[in-house]
Amino acid sequence: MTRMTETAPAAPEEERPFLLDTSAILTFIEDEEGADHVGEALSRPTTLVPWTVLLETHYITQREQGQAEADRRFALLKQLGLTMLWEVDEPMLLTASRIKAEQRLSFADSIIAAYAIRAGAVLMHKDPEYEALRGSVPMEILPYKVSGR
Repeated sequence: MTRMTETAPAAPEEERPFLLDTSAILTFIEDEEGADHVGEALSRPTTLVPWTVLLETHYITQREQGQAEADRRFALLKQLGLTMLWEVDEPMLLTASRIKAEQRLSFADSIIAAYAIRAGAVLMHKDPEYEALRGSVPMEILPYKVSGR
């Protein structure tokens, strides 16, 4: 077993906090299928959002819809009262590094998954890239987008 599975003490999955991936945030903002599940998570004070999700949400929106909309979404996310994860300590860095070395995840997704592991959180996403971590990270998978829609 790899060290990748080192987590905070395990709680029953229904008591664990959610950690939202960028795909979950964009699902909610763009009212895609699964937005209601993300909305439920956003209403919980224990829901976590890593800094990388804010970064990705901002730059993706900036590319697709411009600076003003990117800034508006960033401000909205900060006002939701979620627990934002800004710090990267050595154990977090090493966990993300192991994930990146062992799996075919992007840099940002490796960091996001490491936060979920270290926090003992349920990773909420709709990103097929996380399939590589199935069984290692508790997940709530939102409906994937269907091609051609």
